[in-house]
Amino acid sequence: MSAPVEDLDRIMAVMTTAFPPDYGEAWNRRQVSDSLLIGRTRYGLIDAQGRPDPVDASSTAGFFLSRSIFDEEELLLFAIAPACRRKGLGDCLLRRFIDEAREMGMSRIFLEMREGNPAGILYRKHGFQQVGIRPGYYRSLEGDRISAISQELRL
Repeated sequence: MSAPVEDLDRIMAVMTTAFPPDYGEAWNRRQVSDSLLIGRTRYGLIDAQGRPDPVDASSTAGFFLSRSIFDEEELLLFAIAPACRRKGLGDCLLRRFIDEAREMGMSRIFLEMREGNPAGILYRKHGFQQVGIRPGYYRSLEGDRISAISQELRL
């Protein structure tokens, strides 16, 4: 699945504000674009009113990027722009992502997140459970090592 240039612009507009530079979690445009060339990769967008398919980059509030193999899907990136947080948009977008995965016949969803990431609350609310830890997976700009938490949701 290749994304139109406008959708890449929308994803990158959110990406540049949503991921703190302290951990190097944000992907660059080439990484996002290349990932969408791989089969069974998909993305979704949301605007500030919770609607899919925002009109332009300035109205885009969040996105997800995922890939699947067989009956399992991995949530690669999930972000809500800081100015749009605490308004239920993350809940709305994650629910949509899970519903679409279920409709596609997925049996499980996986994700990894930085230990201490506040999005963990949202993931737990939707039924994700910790299944593993990758010690020292992330490195902060100061050189601190931070574990990655692996989570799973059975559908």
